[in-house]
Amino acid sequence: MVGLFIMCLKFTYHVVYDIDALLETLEKKKGPSYQSANSSASEHRPVLYVEHRNLNPETELKRYFGARAVLGDQRSKQRQRQFHRCTWMTVFKETWPRFSRPGISMSLVESKDGIQRFTFEHNRDYQQVQFKFLDAVESMDPNNFVVLLQLNPYHIDSLLQLSDVCRIQEDQETARDLIERALYSFECAFHPVFSLTSGTCRLDYCRPENRAFYLVLFKHMIFLEKRGCPRTALEYCKLILSLDPDNDPLCMLLIFDFLCLRCREYTTLIRLYEEWEVHRNLSQLPNFSFSVALSYYHLSQQEDISPVENQQLKQKSNVLLQNALIMFPGALMPLLDLCTVQPDAVVSSHAFFGPSSQIGQPPALSELVSLYVGRCHSLWKEAGLMLWLEENVRKVLKRVDSHDPYLEDCQNKRKQRYQSAPRNIHRHVLMSEIKEATATLPLEVTTQPGMGFDPLPPLDSIVSYIRPERYYLNALKFSALYDTGPEDRQEVARAGRELNQEVNRLMVAMRDMLANIQFREPQWENNHERDEEEWD
Repeated sequence: MVGLFIMCLKFTYHVVYDIDALLETLEKKKGPSYQSANSSASEHRPVLYVEHRNLNPETELKRYFGARAVLGDQRSKQRQRQFHRCTWMTVFKETWPRFSRPGISMSLVESKDGIQRFTFEHNRDYQQVQFKFLDAVESMDPNNFVVLLQLNPYHIDSLLQLSDVCRIQEDQETARDLIERALYSFECAFHPVFSLTSGTCRLDYCRPENRAFYLVLFKHMIFLEKRGCPRTALEYCKLILSLDPDNDPLCMLLIFDFLCLRCREYTTLIRLYEEWEVHRNLSQLPNFSFSVALSYYHLSQQEDISPVENQQLKQKSNVLLQNALIMFPGALMPLLDLCTVQPDAVVSSHAFFGPSSQIGQPPALSELVSLYVGRCHSLWKEAGLMLWLEENVRKVLKRVDSHDPYLEDCQNKRKQRYQSAPRNIHRHVLMSEIKEATATLPLEVTTQPGMGFDPLPPLDSIVSYIRPERYYLNALKFSALYDTGPEDRQEVARAGRELNQEVNRLMVAMRDMLANIQFREPQWENNHERDEEEWD
C-alpha cells in the first residue's frame, strides 16, 4: 500500500538549514562533558533564569567558531577606543553619534513580596521631543523624522519607526543598528538595583514609557534569530517574559518553543511546559502541544541514552503528538503544504483532517494554528520527522474510526474556547509579521490605525503626561474624506501615492544622515569617570 505521505523528490535547501547542520556538528565535537555540565547546573536554576553572558551573541558564536574567528582584530582596536559605559545587551559602536543622556530614567515604583516594580520616566526635555515625534507622525512628512533624529539621535520611538522603514526597504543592517542604539540608550537609563537576571523585576506594559523597552527587546530578539543566534534570542525571550510573566503582553509563549527547538534546548521547553501547565494551560496552545512532542522525539534520538530510556521517550513523544493532532486537526494539512509534502488520499479525504477541519475552526484557533505552522514548519523538514508524523497520523485515524472518547472531549474544548483571542496574541501576530497568521487577524484589528512604535496599545494605558492640544489639519482632511463623494476617492489614491514617494525619499535622506554621522569625529571630554552601573 502506498504510504500515507508521498515525499516530494525535489527539495529546496535554504542557508538556514546548512547553518543548523554545521552548528549541530560543532556542538557534537564539544563532547558530552560540556553539555552535561551545563545541563546539571541549569537544573537548579529557575526556568526563566537569564545569564548576562548569553545576552551577547558573541558568546554563542565563539562557542561554535572560537574567539579568534569571531573577534579577529577587535582586541587591538578596543585598546585605542574611548571609554564608554559597560553594558550587557549591546556595545557602543564608534560609528554612533556621541551619547548624551536623552532624558530617560528609571525609578522604583514598589518593592513587595520579593518583586520589584520599575518604570521608565521621561523628563521635560524628552517629553518635548516626544511631542515633536508625534507631530512628525501626523504630518506624514518623512523629512521631519530625519531632522528629529539628527537633533536627538537616541530618541527611542524615532529609532523604532526608522528601523521599520529600513527593514521594509530590505536594509537589514541599518534596521538592526538602529534597534541596538535604542537598546543601548535604555540600558544606560537602568535603575541601580534593576536586574536583568534576577527574574524579580517587573515593568508595567500599560505605561507607554515601558512599552518601548518591550518592543526594542522583541525586535532585537527577532534580528538575533535571523542572524543565526537562536540561543541568544532565547535568552532575550526569557528576559521579556520575566518582565511580566503573568500578563505576557507580547505573548512570548508563542515563540518560546520555536527558539528552544532552534537551539536544541529541549529540556528547557519541557521543563517550562511541566511547571506552567497547571496554571497557564499551555497544552491549549497549538505550538506547545506540537513542540513538546517534538522535543521528546529529539531527546529519544540521542545516542548517549539507554534503550529503555529511548523507548520511554519515544512512547511519550507518540502520545503527545497524537493528542496534538486530535486537539488541533486543522494544523496537519497546512503544515504538510509548507513542508512540500503531498499527503496520501486517505488522509486528505478523511473528514477529520480534510478541509472541514480548517473551515470549522474558531477564529482564534485559526490564528494560533496559522502562526504555529507559518513559524515552525521549517523545523519539520526532515525525512525522519515525516516518517514519525506519518506513523502517528495513521494511529490517530484508527482512534477516530474507533470513536475514541478523547476526540469528543477535544471537540468540546474547541467549541468552548478560542472564540476570540486576547489582545496580546493579536499584538504578537502583528509584530511577528508571519503572513499565514496575519491573514487570520479579525477586522477590528486590521482596520485599526497602527504604528510600529506602539502596535495595539493597551486599552487601559496609564498616561503619565499629556500632549498639548493643537489643531491638526491633516487629521481634519482625512476625516472629511469620509463625507465626500466618489470624485474625492481619487484624492485618497493620490495621497497614497504621495505617501509612498515620501517613504522612498525618507530612505535616501536617512542614509545620507547616517553617513554624515559616521564620519563626524566627536569631541570627547577628558573624563575617566564611570557610570555605575492573555491566554489563561
